[in-house]
Amino acid sequence: MKLDIPRFDKASILVVGDVMLDRYWHGGTSRISPEAPVAVVKVQSTKDSPGGAANVALNLAALGAAASLTGLVGDDAAGRELETALTAAGVYCNFHRIVGKPTITKLRVVSRHQQLIRLDFEEMFSAGDASPVTTRVRAMLADVDVIVLSDYKKGALHHVQELIKIARAQGKLVLVDPKGVDFSIYRGATLVKPNLHEFEAIVGHCHSEDELVRKGRQLLQELDLQALLITRGENGMTLIRAEGIDGSEQHFPARARDVFDVTGAGDTVIAVVAASLGAGLSMPESVALANIAAGLVVAKLGTAAISGPELRREIQLDGDSDRGVMTREQLLLAVADARAHGEKIVFTNGCFDIIHAGHVGYLKEARKQGDRLVVALNDDASVKRLKGSGRPINSVDRRMAVVAGLEAVDWVVSFNEDTPETLLHDLKPDVLIKGGDYGIEGVVGGDFVRSYGGEVKVLAFLDNCSTSAIVNKIQQEKNH
Repeated sequence: MKLDIPRFDKASILVVGDVMLDRYWHGGTSRISPEAPVAVVKVQSTKDSPGGAANVALNLAALGAAASLTGLVGDDAAGRELETALTAAGVYCNFHRIVGKPTITKLRVVSRHQQLIRLDFEEMFSAGDASPVTTRVRAMLADVDVIVLSDYKKGALHHVQELIKIARAQGKLVLVDPKGVDFSIYRGATLVKPNLHEFEAIVGHCHSEDELVRKGRQLLQELDLQALLITRGENGMTLIRAEGIDGSEQHFPARARDVFDVTGAGDTVIAVVAASLGAGLSMPESVALANIAAGLVVAKLGTAAISGPELRREIQLDGDSDRGVMTREQLLLAVADARAHGEKIVFTNGCFDIIHAGHVGYLKEARKQGDRLVVALNDDASVKRLKGSGRPINSVDRRMAVVAGLEAVDWVVSFNEDTPETLLHDLKPDVLIKGGDYGIEGVVGGDFVRSYGGEVKVLAFLDNCSTSAIVNKIQQEKNH
């Protein structure tokens, strides 16, 4: 899947849910307390960060989206600090303050990148406390594209079913980050994003991928959802959409290089999905971007937001990760994945012994015929059989490396037969391209490709460009 960063600044997202203040005390440990068998932490620094639904809003603002947030806070210093920090980050806050109850605060004591203890300061908000949230949502919905319901079961979403109905009646996408063992309260949402533990708490243990998908589809139907996004830690994410949608089941492998802290990773995922959908991306594209963002955020300590530039740079750095030289088995998997994402596969083959301008121009034109270009190279033995004992000039490894370096080329593979017909039968490309002065009927494998509805095309090389001509010219110059 080819990914680009959308115009997040065109997306307007409303976050509703349980807002929190995440507080961190960092310090070293070098001794055990004489009062009890616990480590003594000498606090050297402190940090406060928005958490829960507030962290979702912070992530949205960091991406560049227009983020609004409503929820419940106490009439206290923590609530005021939370609003100040969010406003400074560009989040519009519309909190309802509850006198006599604290803003939810989670204090974590950290030493050497490890949490030693977490202290929670909170009281459950009642249904009466939450009623003003519904009023605020009604007033704010007209100006947003997507609403995110961030449920941590602290009480702000007591009326979640009413919120979903209000939003859907106005044609808004509703994304839910759920909690608890009763998902019926999220009936009618666009997407629900449980982690695997939360999902299995609802449907039972899944012993296989097929069972997970089957139970996911059943839950979609029961709750009238359009999509489920199951986050699975080191096993990535699985997106299951309603029957009848192309690519309705897709898996996204985990992208994390280093995992320091998973705190807030789910907030980042739902934020990126929401911002991407609000900016006009498809559901699979939005989840793919969220998967990349999740890999970035778990490499940070504590709740953290991923910015648009960070995400863009990661995509640029990782843009070639699924391209290059492949074995036949790897290529088959890559092609299957590309097809699952609706991409059109173009195939061409040749010796490509000495790359010249004709090759470069030809491959550029071939790439324009679809979304992915596969270039298959004859191995050294087959080149010798076809071209004579003096060929190839360059070994197959070197030839593949040069071809893979061309911008137009996605995947390069070698074959040891004289023709690529076996490879064509395995891959079944959408378009078969041949270069040179071949007639359309003379293209090897053309009849097979046409038999299943594929296209066969012949593209011309640039005039006076051929490897044989270059070799002959070198030999003539040498003889002189």
